Amino acid sequence: MSIKCLIIDDEPLAINVIKNYLKDINEIEIVDTFNNAIEAISFLKDNHIDLIFLDINMPVFDGLSFIKSLEKKPLIVITTAYKEYAVETYELDVTDYLVKPISLPRFMKSVNKVFNSLEKSEGLNQIHKNERSFIFLRINKKKLQKVYLDEILVVESLKDYLKIYTTTEGFIIHQTLSSFTDQLPKDKFIRIHRSFTISIDKIESIEGNSVEIDGVRYIIGRTYIDKVKKIITSSSKIN
Repeated sequence: MSIKCLIIDDEPLAINVIKNYLKDINEIEIVDTFNNAIEAISFLKDNHIDLIFLDINMPVFDGLSFIKSLEKKPLIVITTAYKEYAVETYELDVTDYLVKPISLPRFMKSVNKVFNSLEKSEGLNQIHKNERSFIFLRINKKKLQKVYLDEILVVESLKDYLKIYTTTEGFIIHQTLSSFTDQLPKDKFIRIHRSFTISIDKIESIEGNSVEIDGVRYIIGRTYIDKVKKIITSSSKIN
């Protein structure tokens, strides 16, 4: 998957922050950057773009006016120092709203939203129907790890951290279980406990109030059990 993107911001430092965050993500190509929206409109007339990182407060032509001027909108992630435009931008169907200064974990959550949005697009699914879905994990200050969703077994909460168990290895990341689970496809993953989210496809057996995955049993919490059993039963396939 190659996602072509623009960065539009009148602050060079803000552009450099996003460029630095994207440098290790090979799936996203920065086609160009602009310090005003007028030049970007001219560029878009002759070039296909999948994604725009867009500031709002810019001279001459602001970000909101820019969005409204587009006949065909790519995915748009707002990058602004102001919180008060959030409601208005969501009414314009933006993908995400980032408030400066933008932390890397929050930026990566936005990038994963972009990947999910594009994969749900019918046109892109036809082109990339054989590609495997993935998510990027921030492993440490210097490393972004690409993890395929079909390799994830279990996600375990360790207070402010998570341990991601995959078919090959485990990863520790700084994120809450709720926010991470929200990024996962709901037809493939389900939260079964305040401490666990699991892959539905990796369930080997169900016994009482527990499921078995990769030879390990995980307890289903009392508040989750009815929903979990209903979803697991409805996901059963008979060929």
